[in-house]
Amino acid sequence: MLRRTLLSILAASLLAPAANHGQLDQIIEETRRAFQVPGLAVAIVHNDAVIYAKGFGVKSLSTNAPVTTSTRFAIASTTKAFTTAAMGLLVDEGKMNWDDPVRKHVPFFRLSDPLANENVTLRDIVSHRTGLSRHDNLWYNSPWSREEIIRKIGLVPLTKPFRSAYQYQNIMFLTAGYAVGLTSAKGWEGFLRERILEPLGMRNTDFSAHDAMKAPDAATPYELRENKVTDVPWLIMDNLGPAGSMNSSVDDLSRWVRMQLNEGVFEGKRIIKAATLKETHTPQTPIRMDDPNMRTVNDGTHMMAYGLGWTIQDYRGHRMVSHGGAINGFRAQVALLPDEKYGIILLSNLGSINMVECLRTAIADHLLALPETNWNAKYLAVAQARDEASKKQLAERDAKRQTNTKPSHQLSAYSGAYTHPAYGEAHLSATASGLELQWSNWKTPLEHFHFDTFHVKGGATPLRDSLIQFQLKPTGEVESVQFLDQTFRRKQ
Repeated sequence: MLRRTLLSILAASLLAPAANHGQLDQIIEETRRAFQVPGLAVAIVHNDAVIYAKGFGVKSLSTNAPVTTSTRFAIASTTKAFTTAAMGLLVDEGKMNWDDPVRKHVPFFRLSDPLANENVTLRDIVSHRTGLSRHDNLWYNSPWSREEIIRKIGLVPLTKPFRSAYQYQNIMFLTAGYAVGLTSAKGWEGFLRERILEPLGMRNTDFSAHDAMKAPDAATPYELRENKVTDVPWLIMDNLGPAGSMNSSVDDLSRWVRMQLNEGVFEGKRIIKAATLKETHTPQTPIRMDDPNMRTVNDGTHMMAYGLGWTIQDYRGHRMVSHGGAINGFRAQVALLPDEKYGIILLSNLGSINMVECLRTAIADHLLALPETNWNAKYLAVAQARDEASKKQLAERDAKRQTNTKPSHQLSAYSGAYTHPAYGEAHLSATASGLELQWSNWKTPLEHFHFDTFHVKGGATPLRDSLIQFQLKPTGEVESVQFLDQTFRRKQ
């Protein structure tokens, strides 16, 4: 068996095209520099062999230590495909079915809409079609456990009719991983490590930033702020786990991609049934491409859909199966060209900009011998347009500000506890310098904007540059406060 496996790998490497490493180096380095990315790791798989693996730039600007192919990065939402693969393993064993009701595996799960609540399946929650919008602030830097977050999301209204539209939803993937943990009786992390990571030899992969930060070869996360590359802390997102908490290297992910391209087999051993893996790569929910910016960066794509933990699209006549990841200071991209047996893995330590998607497309063009396109220019133009649109929106809002107004009450009248069924309690306090808002794990000072509206100026919280508006009863008493598009009512 070992001899046959080695021979198959050798044959695959001999059949692989002579990828021009010099051209690839140039494409990658030009893109890295254009987007001001400190460090980047790249691997390319073809026919069950790694044909290219290299680090670019540095993993830390303070030490100038170079990125290697074993450098560990946050892989963020590319975690989702691991969660659906784990579900697939349970499907193979007859312990799960994609169309099982969610409550068969997570008894306390619910949705606020009666129709959705009665009919929602595992397939629904991993294809982004429940009707729920993101509500990421329920998990992002929050004090709540996985179970608490899943319970909370059941209390918010749907923003689209059930199964009517694609809406990206992290907490549904958290729920799916929670189902894996309960059904396997091993927890999400335990089941993935035993059934996926260990069989693939992925020993440089973990499930928590706590572990990644202790790794001997780990990247430092950075963000681009005011056009300056600034280091940021690793985000501890253990409460989101199955939707995006994994960390890995391109060496390890190459093993994962080889298994994906080889229809569930890795080095002669079947990990998951081919039909089950194929189902995760099958379109489930159409993704509309109405946004002109989205069309610009997907030139050559006519149709796009979400599968089960993967995005599926046509690209210049070729089928592409991919998923991106984005979290504080990191961007990741794993892309498959299944018909040509190519896999592309990109890990970077600069968040806030779509460099990895840009580079994925440029590398795909190179591998498929497609006409050259200046993807850097396209993606940077879209980033600039979005930045300018955001600034314009803030400027238009601020231009409508009514000057020379003051709050209708003394600041102490706004103090107190306010509550929301899902978002919990918010506390407003009058301090010597003004009002202060505390909610979840966030605390921020407020500035008066106009009338009974206050402003969060700057800062790194989800409330950055947002308005906090108080509503009054007909009697003039403060009744509620609105922020994050949610209304918190004053506790009596």
